[in-house]
Amino acid sequence: MKRLISESDIQMEVAKLGQQIAADFCDRPFTVLGILTGSIIFISDLIRQINIPLRIGLIQASSYRSRTTIPGNLAINAELLPDITGRDVLLVDDIFDTGNTLATVSQTVQRHQPNSVRSAVLLSKQGRSTVKLKPDYDCFLIPDVFVVGYGLDYNDDYRHLPYIAVLDAQDL
Repeated sequence: MKRLISESDIQMEVAKLGQQIAADFCDRPFTVLGILTGSIIFISDLIRQINIPLRIGLIQASSYRSRTTIPGNLAINAELLPDITGRDVLLVDDIFDTGNTLATVSQTVQRHQPNSVRSAVLLSKQGRSTVKLKPDYDCFLIPDVFVVGYGLDYNDDYRHLPYIAVLDAQDL
């Protein structure tokens, strides 16, 4: 495993992102929605950097099963979704890869009549997007490699790492 992004670099970029989001959503009814499970560490750090009143919600979306690095069918569970009608919503996810997760979750959230829906991701992977949607905010642009850490996993492991690492072929 090779470190790609250090813990200190992540914390610095998350702080900058939080300040930008606070400026953009100041004085508006605002809800931050984390896409489970990969965003949990990112959203926890991010909301502490957004120094404005906000509500927090979660939505579950998953396309990876077991020991695969190739996304499958996307399953969305919106049961945890709070009332977002008339509110500005920020979807927060760990990584923008093909974009399918963010695009599908955004469509699901739109059905609940928010005022607006924007998105923030920790990582944007180069050259993988298959959708027209692009994240409104991102912290890091990364190459097309399989990464773990800071909430991202492989087979439900490595989420606890405080940095982003690239798994070696023998680790997969």
